[in-house]
Amino acid sequence: MSAETVKEPRPSPARTRVLETAARLFYAEGVHSVGIDRIIAAAGVAKATFYHHFPSKDELVRAYIAEQGSMQRAMVDTLRADSPRETLTAVFAFMCEFGSGPGYRGCPFVNTAAEYPDPAHPVRKAIAEHRRWHRDLYRDLLAADGHADAERTADILLLVRDGLVVGFDLDDPATVRTTVQETLTRILPPDPPHPGTATTDAQRIRGQSRKPKPEVGR
Repeated sequence: MSAETVKEPRPSPARTRVLETAARLFYAEGVHSVGIDRIIAAAGVAKATFYHHFPSKDELVRAYIAEQGSMQRAMVDTLRADSPRETLTAVFAFMCEFGSGPGYRGCPFVNTAAEYPDPAHPVRKAIAEHRRWHRDLYRDLLAADGHADAERTADILLLVRDGLVVGFDLDDPATVRTTVQETLTRILPPDPPHPGTATTDAQRIRGQSRKPKPEVGR
């Protein structure tokens, strides 16, 4: 069964605890370095309960990736703005805000992909599905904004996102935010600012208005 057709089971308290525990440990320490017994102990569930919900560790990792994707979709829904351009800017602003935080340990999708080199593996397929969602989100927002080449520009923005999530691990956060702002300015067609909002997008990207960081999207 492909990643596109897998349906997540209904949530249960035990399954939720396992997923939350696994997400915390996987993100902090890596997937392969965290064993099933440790997750079971930390989640406070019986081994039989764990295997009832997750027949294998790979299935747990795939479910972890699917859950992270669902959380990011829900976050984007909260960022919907009055215009497609403002929504697109808000999405990148949120990534910049989260990436500059002290708890940032990279992108969970990129981190996990590095531990699963086979593109045909179900975990990698789940990661690819999430990347397609990101790319399609950019394309749809660009098209709604009237961009002349939304398809190719969406590919560019996906690579910008990849560079952003790695850049916050390696470079100065202020430099990354500035670079993202300049990239969006060059990619998006000119749009006359509305009265009183001329600097809103720049302030979002630069992180001048600090906000508490939700525990999603890592």
